[in-house]
Amino acid sequence: MPDIAKLSAKLRDRAGKGAARATRRAGLIPAVIYGDKKDPVMVTLEPRSFVRELHKPGFFAKLMDLEIEGVTHRTLPRDVQFHPVTDSPMHVDFLRVGASTKVTVEVPVHFVDQDKSPGLKRGGILNIVRHEIELVCRADAIPEGLTISLEGRDIGDSIHISAVALPEGTHPTITDRDFTIASVAPPTVVREDSAPAAGEAAAATPAAGS
Repeated sequence: MPDIAKLSAKLRDRAGKGAARATRRAGLIPAVIYGDKKDPVMVTLEPRSFVRELHKPGFFAKLMDLEIEGVTHRTLPRDVQFHPVTDSPMHVDFLRVGASTKVTVEVPVHFVDQDKSPGLKRGGILNIVRHEIELVCRADAIPEGLTISLEGRDIGDSIHISAVALPEGTHPTITDRDFTIASVAPPTVVREDSAPAAGEAAAATPAAGS
C-alpha cells in the first residue's frame, strides 16, 4: 500500500464562480471531489496544509484522504488551477477512488548503481529520455517510483521499458513500442582553447592571391 497523505476539508454548500470567489476571499481554496459513480462533493481546503502537500514530489500520483465531517474520502489529485500572477492555487479537483479503481499516473524514475556502470566510469553520460513514466494501475497499487539499476551498462547501451519490473497489474500507457527511458552516451569533451586556436591559425594563413 502506498503512503497516503491526509488533509482536512470542510463542506461548502454553493457552487459557481461567485461562491468560489467568496471562498478565496475568505482565505480558503475551493475544491471538488468527483467520481466513483457518486455525486460531486464541494469542499474548501486550508491553504497552508494543502500547499505543503502540493510541493512534495509525486503530488499527482499520491493518494490523499480528505477528512470531511468525520467521513473519509480516498482521492487522487487530478488538477490544480493556479492564479496567473501569484501562482497560488485557486481550485483543486480530486478523483474519488476505490481499491479497484484504475487510474493513470505519472511515476518518477530513479537511477541507482551509477558506480557500477563501466560506461559512466569511462566518462560516459547518462542521457535521460524520460524522467517520468505514465502508467495505468490500481489506485491502491500506485508505485512511488520506478528504480532502474545502471549496473553493467556501457557506453552505447539503451534502457527500454521492457527492462523495468512493473508491479503486477500495471502497464505503461504506451503499449505499441518498447520505448527508451535512458541511454549511456559517449563522453563529450570540448576544449576551451579550440576556438581561439582555430582563429589564430586562420589569421596566420595568407589569403589566396595575396
